[in-house]
Amino acid sequence: TMTIDNEKHIADVHVRSGLYSSDTIFDYSSGYIATRLFSRKACFILKIEKDYIPELEQIGRLAFERKTIKAIYSPHNLWVEYQSGHSFFNDVKDWFIYGRSIKDLCAGLPLYR
Repeated sequence: TMTIDNEKHIADVHVRSGLYSSDTIFDYSSGYIATRLFSRKACFILKIEKDYIPELEQIGRLAFERKTIKAIYSPHNLWVEYQSGHSFFNDVKDWFIYGRSIKDLCAGLPLYR
């Protein structure tokens, strides 16, 4: 499921798939994306690159297209594969950079950038 908050410039994506469940926050106000993988008990953080990550309005449009048309081709679809590197436990200063919504998602977990 996806929830878009246009006032806060946040898209929240929940994937419920047993072992592969995850939550992802696209926080356009802070400029970061965070994905919490429940099976790994870790958070992965990615800087939003405007050339590769769609704008919030495009995400809403793509979600609507995907819902109404099951097999749609779009060059804006994005697939990300994470390769875990060195993790770090979050400092207080990191939460100022990433924003409150990502802090709420990832607090207490190792972070991977």
